[in-house]
Amino acid sequence: MSETDFQKTTIGTRGSDLALVQAASVERALSQAYPDLRISRRVIRTTGDRRTDVALAEVAKAEGTDKGIFTKELEEALRAGEIDIAVHSLKDVPTVISEEFEIAGVLVRAPIRDVLVTRKPGGLDALPAGAVVGTSAVRRARQLQWLRPDLKVIDLRGNVPTRLRKLAEGSYDAILLAEAGLVRLGHRMTKPSVVFGAELHMSPLAEDVFFPAAGQGAIGLEIRKGDQAASALVASILDTATFTRVRAEREFLRLLEGGCSTPVGVFTSLDESVLQMDARVFPDEGGTPRVAKASGGDPLKVARELFESLA
Repeated sequence: MSETDFQKTTIGTRGSDLALVQAASVERALSQAYPDLRISRRVIRTTGDRRTDVALAEVAKAEGTDKGIFTKELEEALRAGEIDIAVHSLKDVPTVISEEFEIAGVLVRAPIRDVLVTRKPGGLDALPAGAVVGTSAVRRARQLQWLRPDLKVIDLRGNVPTRLRKLAEGSYDAILLAEAGLVRLGHRMTKPSVVFGAELHMSPLAEDVFFPAAGQGAIGLEIRKGDQAASALVASILDTATFTRVRAEREFLRLLEGGCSTPVGVFTSLDESVLQMDARVFPDEGGTPRVAKASGGDPLKVARELFESLA
């Protein structure tokens, strides 16, 4: 790579508050690695941003596409050369992407827990029977229904501030969100947040009790395969430990032929070079999940072992 390869680059991102915070994190990391790099940002509206009228699981069906509803337009911009690096919430990226692209790296992972946000303190145990809980994720819905079948789980769409506003206005008794997104937007788990005049309480759910999604908490960086300049830029800010974990999680989901709306929870930890994986795979109709665990040094082999133990 010559110095001229690093004169400028264009970042592509969705336009939500959270997506813009994530894009800014990537830009800061690149600027620290290459102080003379000129970085521009292109904000792109995706199918998932446009279609908030139906549940996420139904958006792809309604649009007649099997592409990622939060990634398709970003990939189109990559293909056209309008951007060089697409910034994603990795859990939103399909496990199988076009051969012309690759997930070249990730930043240091944020907390991976799911958080129950409520208008009254006490967390999950304090919710009375019949309480209404909102979430757009089938994984969260199935897992919550398994843990608390007495609760009423209904669909909730919108970006993080919109969802918090709906809770504050009383449309729900509680909602489920990713801790990573809340923290990136400035919320603290140790104290209530005041949203539209209402005090909202954050109760993180331990990841070994309420399993996260594959890739949750990770910012994924997608590039055109063979783009050496973009690959080198991403390599300079890649977090190896996070990349090891999310590669295993995404490979396991791929082997299951699962996607973003598949009710699968995966929990990984890395102790030096040993990767530990635990999974819960829920039936589409809900109920008791299948469970499995595996460990080892090669993330792809561990993912396959986990998959085969379920079969």
